Amino acid sequence: MRPLELTPEQEELRDAVRAVLARHPGHTAWAPLTAQIGAAALAVPEEYGGLGCGQAEVGVVMAELGRALSPVPYLGSAVLTAGALLASGDREACAKHLPDLAEGTVVGALAWAEAAADPSAPGGGWEPGDLSARAEAAGADWLLTGRKQYVLAGPAEPSLLLAFARMDPAPDPGAAPGPGPGTEPGQGPGRLGLFELLAAPAAFTVRSTMDRTRPLAELTLDRTPARLLSADGAGVLARVRDLACTALAAEQTGAAARALEATVRYAKERVQFGRPIGSFQAVKHRLADLHTAVEGARSLALAAAAADAAPEPAAAAKSACSEAYAYVAGEMIQLHGGVGITWEHEAHEYFKRAHGSALLFGSPAAHRERLAALLGFLPTG
Repeated sequence: MRPLELTPEQEELRDAVRAVLARHPGHTAWAPLTAQIGAAALAVPEEYGGLGCGQAEVGVVMAELGRALSPVPYLGSAVLTAGALLASGDREACAKHLPDLAEGTVVGALAWAEAAADPSAPGGGWEPGDLSARAEAAGADWLLTGRKQYVLAGPAEPSLLLAFARMDPAPDPGAAPGPGPGTEPGQGPGRLGLFELLAAPAAFTVRSTMDRTRPLAELTLDRTPARLLSADGAGVLARVRDLACTALAAEQTGAAARALEATVRYAKERVQFGRPIGSFQAVKHRLADLHTAVEGARSLALAAAAADAAPEPAAAAKSACSEAYAYVAGEMIQLHGGVGITWEHEAHEYFKRAHGSALLFGSPAAHRERLAALLGFLPTG
């Protein structure tokens, strides 16, 4: 077996998830995915009620969710929220929340992005330097103030909310987890921390976006009580970003593969000048190029998952898979002709998901820049 192929167990997982998504459309798939398959428990360690699997299994689920353009809150809850809890190192919080997240009885969300400090920059509000929400010490707890954007949401307000904010004043290193106080270079004043909200935010509003299949919310904090989970928010954010990029790359690959399959099927059925359009050499060449793009993206997504979402392969996968999916979705529209841009046709849904997901967690250009820095190709300081 080649290293970048699915194992028999992963193939069984893929088939099970695909069958559930075929029987249960939309948000109704969440309960059977979590209760029958245990999808939300895959990356949770066994000590916290999970299955103790790895990013490869998460990637299998994400690819199937991408194929179906499923709106279930898997990425926000099972990947971002669970990943942030594990990265925080707060064993008490992990023991309290991870079993419920693994069962799917609790849906979590991570409030991360904010308005970009430089709107023209490719980071799009996801970079650490864009985060300015403040955390004010109030005895043993904290009060959070700020506005978060692009919060991955389900059909209802999540039961568990985590948020990144800058601590003011920074905590005493002897009294809080993580490194000592100070200003993180290039990230603005105040050390970044990860917090669990202890009360509902001042506002949690699901916004209308171009992509109807992925609910995104805006969250407003106004001295909202919270508990500090980690004073090393920068470290937690770095790990969460890599997990998010690896999972999203798998989703993009699955969606791109499904878009290509639908386009090939249409090319065999659509007749023009007395022949199926797929028999024309120019169409064959375009479909071959799409196949090459999908397979290249798949290899990068599988490599990032196999590397346990290490920074370099995660950045490479997010950049390449975003662009491959956008390319395939655009060609899907073109090769379907006018029918592809009608509201009733699936092509426009894949197209919108492609362009929305390309900007999620930072643009392809932002991750290429991050990859160049990780590999030492950019000057430091």
